[in-house]
Amino acid sequence: MSITVEVSLLSGKTAIVQAGQNETVKTLTQRAQIALGVGRGRLLDSSGSVLDASMRISTVRVQNGDTLTFHISRVQIQATSGAFAAILGDGSVATWGPAACGGDSSAVQGRLKNVQQIQASASAFAAILGDGSVVTWGHAFSGGDSSAVQGELKNVQKIQAVGGAFAAILGCGSVVTWGSACGGDSSAVQAQLKNVQQIQATSDAFAAILGDGSVVTWGDADRGGDCSSVQGQLKTVQQIQALGGAFAAILRDGSVVSWGPARYGGDSSAVQGRLKNVQQIQASARAFAAILGDGSVVTWGHPMRGGDSSAVQDRLKNVQQIQASHCAFAAILGDGSVVTWGDGGDCSSLQGQLKNVQQIQARGSAFAAILGNGAVVTWGLDSGGDNGAVQDQLKNVQQIQARGGAFAATLGDGSVVTWGDADRGGDSSAVQGQLKGVQQIQALGGAFAAILGDGSVVTWGDPILGGNSPPRNAQLAPPRHCAATAAFCFARFLLRCDAAVSQSAGDCPLPGPSNELLAATVEHLWNTSERFEVYAQWEIAAALLRSGRIPPGRIHPAGVPGRYMNTVQILEGGLRVS
Repeated sequence: MSITVEVSLLSGKTAIVQAGQNETVKTLTQRAQIALGVGRGRLLDSSGSVLDASMRISTVRVQNGDTLTFHISRVQIQATSGAFAAILGDGSVATWGPAACGGDSSAVQGRLKNVQQIQASASAFAAILGDGSVVTWGHAFSGGDSSAVQGELKNVQKIQAVGGAFAAILGCGSVVTWGSACGGDSSAVQAQLKNVQQIQATSDAFAAILGDGSVVTWGDADRGGDCSSVQGQLKTVQQIQALGGAFAAILRDGSVVSWGPARYGGDSSAVQGRLKNVQQIQASARAFAAILGDGSVVTWGHPMRGGDSSAVQDRLKNVQQIQASHCAFAAILGDGSVVTWGDGGDCSSLQGQLKNVQQIQARGSAFAAILGNGAVVTWGLDSGGDNGAVQDQLKNVQQIQARGGAFAATLGDGSVVTWGDADRGGDSSAVQGQLKGVQQIQALGGAFAAILGDGSVVTWGDPILGGNSPPRNAQLAPPRHCAATAAFCFARFLLRCDAAVSQSAGDCPLPGPSNELLAATVEHLWNTSERFEVYAQWEIAAALLRSGRIPPGRIHPAGVPGRYMNTVQILEGGLRVS
C-alpha cells in the first residue's frame, strides 16, 4: 500500500511524493530530494523530529496526507594534513584524499549518521553524532582508533585535537583522550580534569580551562604540556591562545601568563610589566602579539618571527585586529591602514594602497588584505604575495582562504579567483567552470574545497592531498591510494613541515618519538619498492642516517646545519611531495 505526502522546504517550496509503507524513509527522502531539486537533507515530521532514514515508513507512522519538512543542513568541511571530510545536508559524511590521512571512512560509514560536528588531527577525524557518541577513522597513531575509550565517549559536547591525538569534553565536564602519547594520554592529570569549560592545543599538547579559572595541561612538555612553573599564576583564566609550542593565557584582570619553550614564545617575562588590560592575543609560529585596551600592542617571542615590534611601536596605536603569517604580523588600525613587522611582513612599498582595509588573510610568508571597495592587496615572500596575474579579477571580494602558499578569493557573485603556488591550489583553471554560487571555501596543505549553493563540493589543488574533486551531490568515490605518498602524508604533520624549524643545532624540532616516526615512515616507503630521494633539514637527515633503514646515498642533507629550513621533500618518480 502506498501513501502520498506533501514535503516542504523552509523557503515554502513544496512537492508531492509517493512511497510504499514498506519502503524506507531513506527512499522517501531521496524522492523528495529529486522532486524539490535540492541537495541531501533529512525529513522531519510535524513535531520537528528527524525521521530515521533506516526505518520503514510504516514504523515511523507517516500517514497518507501528512506534511513533512525537508531540512537541509549547511555542508561543513574539515581537513587533516591531506584529506577532507564533509558533513552533508542529511547528516552523513563524505571523505576523500589518502586513506592514511583519513580520506577513507568506508569502515565506519554505516555509523556516520546524524553527524553534528567533525574535528581533525594530522591524519585522522573524529565525528560527534547527535546522541553524543563519537566515531573516528584515519591513522590509528593520530587518533583514528578510539576503541580503547569508546565506552567513555558518551554525551560528548566538543572535541579538540593536536597533531596525533584528540580530547573530548563530556557533558559532565570531564575529558576523554586518545591517540598518540603526546596528548592522547591524560592519565597523569585525569583526576584534575573536572568541570572543564574549554580546551586549547599546540602541536602536541593540550591546555584545559576549568570552571574555577585554573588550568590543567598535558602532552609534550616541550610543546607547552607542562605548566608547573606558572601553575600558581594560572587563576581566573578567561581565554588561552596557542600555536606551535607555547600557550598564552589572559586572566580576568587583563594580565597574561605564558608557558612553553622560550623559542616558541613561552617566556613573556621581558614584557610582563606592559601586559595589562590585554583584550586579545594573536600568534605566529614562534611569537605572540597582544592588543591592549588602549589599542597599543605588546609583542614577545622570537624577534625574527614577529616577537620584536620595536621598529614600528610608535605606529601601533588604535589597533583593531592583528593577523599573523608564519613569521610576521599585520595590524589593522582604526583608520583602515596597516602596520607590519617580522620576517616577510614588510609592506612599505604598498602603504599607498593599504587604505580602508577591512580584513587580512595570511599563510606561510604572504598576506592578502581586502579593502573596503572589494579590491585586494598582497605582499610577502612566497608566491602567494604576488597576485599581479589576477589583480583585475579581484573585485567585490567577500572572503579569502589561504594555505601552503596559495590563496582563494570568493567574489560577490559566487565565483572564485585563485593565485599563488599552482601545485597547492593557486591554479583553479581546471574547475573554474564549476566554481559558481560558492558559499564557503575550506583549505588544507595542498588543496582547496568549495561548497556550492546546492550543497555540492568542488576541489582543486594537489590530487594526492585532497584536490581530486568529488562527484557533485553524490557520495564521494573511494580515494585514490598510493602507499608511498599516503604514508608521507601521515608523516607530513608530524615532521612539522608547516612549523618553524630549528635555529640552532641544539634546537631540533623533532625530539625522540618524532625522529623514530620519521625513520619508520621512510622505511615503510622503501619497503614499497618505490625509488625516491629524501631532501631533509640537517638534523632530520642525521636522524635518518643514524637509523640505517635506507641507503645513505638516498638521503640528502639540505641547507646549512642549524639554519632555518621549513620543508622536508620526498622526490618519488619525479613527483615532489612535501
